[in-house]
Amino acid sequence: MDHAVSSDPGVQTQLDRLTALSPGRDVLGLERITALLARLDNPHHRLPPVFHVAGTNGKGSTCAFLRAAIEASGQTCHVYTSPHLVRFNERIRIAGRLIDDDSLAAYLARVLDIAEGTGASFFEVTTAAAFLAFAETPADACVIEVGLGGRLDATNVLAHPAVCGIAALGIDHEAFLLAPEEGTPDDPMERIAFEKAGIAKAEVPMVIQRYSIGMMGAIAGQAMRAGAFVQARGEDWDAALYQGRLHFRDVDGRLSLPLPRLPGEHQADNAALAVAMIRHQSALAIPDSALSAAMGWADWPARLQRLSDGPLTALLGTGEAIWLDGGHNPDAGAALAKHVASMGGKVHLVIGMLSNKQASALLGPLEPYLASVTALPVPGHEWHDADAFQACLTSGIEVEAAADVEAAVRGLADREPIPVLIAGSLYLAGEVLKANGQEPD
Repeated sequence: MDHAVSSDPGVQTQLDRLTALSPGRDVLGLERITALLARLDNPHHRLPPVFHVAGTNGKGSTCAFLRAAIEASGQTCHVYTSPHLVRFNERIRIAGRLIDDDSLAAYLARVLDIAEGTGASFFEVTTAAAFLAFAETPADACVIEVGLGGRLDATNVLAHPAVCGIAALGIDHEAFLLAPEEGTPDDPMERIAFEKAGIAKAEVPMVIQRYSIGMMGAIAGQAMRAGAFVQARGEDWDAALYQGRLHFRDVDGRLSLPLPRLPGEHQADNAALAVAMIRHQSALAIPDSALSAAMGWADWPARLQRLSDGPLTALLGTGEAIWLDGGHNPDAGAALAKHVASMGGKVHLVIGMLSNKQASALLGPLEPYLASVTALPVPGHEWHDADAFQACLTSGIEVEAAADVEAAVRGLADREPIPVLIAGSLYLAGEVLKANGQEPD
C-alpha cells in the first residue's frame, strides 16, 4: 500500500478511506476500473488528446519532457504520474498546476462514494479521480503515465490516445509482471515487453526505444493484435549525442537540440522518446522551438537530482554535493554507476530499499565507487536492514546503520569530503526532499 498522508484534514479523511480499500495496491486487471468509471459516466472518454507512456525506467522523465514541450508551445496539459514523493497531490496536475487540497478531497470523495461493491484498489480509485478531474477541467492535452505493467494497468482503459510510448525496459515488479500466464512469452524480458506493449491501440502510433530482437518480437506481436503502428528507434526515428547536442532524425527531417538539463546520459534517451512521440502524433501542433525549450524546462525530482542548499545539506558541512535518486533496479544501478564515474569515481552511499527489491541491484554496479555505505529505514514500509546490504558487498566496506536521513548525513560530516548519493527508493526520496525543504510544486 502506498504511504499517503496529508496535512489537510479533508484530504486525510479521503486518504484514510483510500488506504482501507480492498483488494489494495498492485492488483492488475481492467474489470474494476471499467466498472468504477462507468458509474462516473466514463470521464476517460472525454479527455483531451492523451500521450500514454509505459516503461520500466524513464517513463516519468519522458512524461516530464512531454509536459515541458506542450507547455513551451503555449498550451496546457493535465498530467497523471505515480508514485508521489512528498504530497499525494503530486500525482495529479491539472492544466499545469498540482491539484489543490480542496479539489483533491472532493474528487476522491466523489469516487469513493460510488465505489462500494466494485472492489476498486488504491490505484484504481486514484486513476478514476484523476480522469474525472481532467474531464471537468479544460486543457489541450493529457500526459498519462502507466502505473504498473501496461496491458492490465488501470490507465489502459484509454481507448483512443493520440500516441503511446514505451521507455527503457528492465526487470522490476517481478511478482506481478513475470507470473506465468497462458499465451505470454516465457523469457522474462520478452514477458516484460509483452506487458508494456499491451497499451497498443488500433491505428494509434506506438513509439518505442531500441530493445533486443526477442523483445521487439513481443512488442510487434502486441501491436499487430491491436492494429497499432509501431515507430521504432533505429528504424523510424533515431537520436544521438554529438558535440554537446542531441541530434534527432525521422522521416520529417533532422533536429539539433540542446542536451537535457536533467543529469545523466540516460535522460537524453528519455527526451528523444518524448520528441519522437510528439512528432509521430497529429492531435497537437508543437513547434520545434518548443522541443528545444523542453530540454531545459523539464523537471523531474529525485532522478539524479542535486539537492540545493537546505537544512539537510547544511548538516554535511563539507560543501560537497548531495545527489538524490529513487532508482531501485539493475538498470537504475547501472545509470547511477555511470554518473558517479563521471563525477570522479567515489561517493558515500546512503541507501534505503524496500524489502521486495533486490539489494544487489544498486550495490552491484556501484560497489567499485563506494567509499562508505549507510543503511536507512524506509518509513511506512518493510525495508532491507544493514545486514542485507552487507551480504551484497565483496570489497570489505562495513555497512553502517542510521535511524534517519538526517543522522546519516550528519555522520558523514567528518568523513572524506566527496559527494554523497542517497538512493534506493522513491519513498525515501520523498523524506529527503521534505527534510531539505524541497517539496515538489
